[in-house]
Amino acid sequence: MKHFLELASVPTGELRDLLEFALQLKAEWKAGGNKPVLQGKTLGMIFLKPSLRTRVSFEMAMKHLGGGAIMLGPQEIGLGVRESIPDVARVLSGYVDGIMARVFDHADVAQLAQYSSVPVINGLSDGYHPCQALGDMLTIHEHFGALDGLRLAFVGDGNNVAASVALACAHFGVSFSIATPEGYEMQRPVREQAFGIAGRNGSVLEMGTRPQVAVSKADVVYTDTWVSMGQEAEAAERVGEFEAYQVNDELLRHANPNAIVMHCLPAHRGDEITDAVMDGAQSKVFQQAENRMHAQKAILARLLS
Repeated sequence: MKHFLELASVPTGELRDLLEFALQLKAEWKAGGNKPVLQGKTLGMIFLKPSLRTRVSFEMAMKHLGGGAIMLGPQEIGLGVRESIPDVARVLSGYVDGIMARVFDHADVAQLAQYSSVPVINGLSDGYHPCQALGDMLTIHEHFGALDGLRLAFVGDGNNVAASVALACAHFGVSFSIATPEGYEMQRPVREQAFGIAGRNGSVLEMGTRPQVAVSKADVVYTDTWVSMGQEAEAAERVGEFEAYQVNDELLRHANPNAIVMHCLPAHRGDEITDAVMDGAQSKVFQQAENRMHAQKAILARLLS
């Protein structure tokens, strides 16, 4: 694995190894600290979108492993505007040991990887959010002790998060069901990738429009914002379309009694999730946020060490 851009191209065995490594690194950190396996290494972090979890989790992951990180915002680079993406990739490759990019168009991070001589990590694109999904698998594994045979229900937009969570479930033997309004389904190429991987790992993927059906007997109920960055002009229309897709106490009654609730954040409380659910006993939202850091440690240590 030279880069970490999306989960469809990562072999299942390698992804499972990354999860085990993340579990080890988190336990090591909680026991007193991680070994400085990235001492002397620096991660260049390109941001075209605002960030809380992505910036802090990557910066602290590098720090915990003995390395450092440099943030580069839109005003520093102007990726593809002030300077071409191939030129940025070549220049940064001479300065840093790895590049993390949080972008809009997935083609931008793919092009960075094409021209970079150092590893490139997709911190988020409109197509995929692979680091989030690996952290999610870590959270689910911690709670249930295993992944194979569980059932995850995603309620809401078939967006980049849904795509990466579906692919992760397919790799880890977790059955995945999603309920989206018509017109907001996951893209067909992602669905085909996920079905192919799931078929090799004994998990089932189901696509539909009814939240109660998707959530039935689920061990994990997952949601995300209805309006992502760059979609603000569609906000009023989207809220109307998604009104019936709120994760609330009534919807959770259809899931298993011991089901956990997840959200990749930031949350629009009162829209896709209620305060009662997000702050309730079944919520793993903030453990999930912390686990971004530990999952990314595994990715960074594998790619940069």
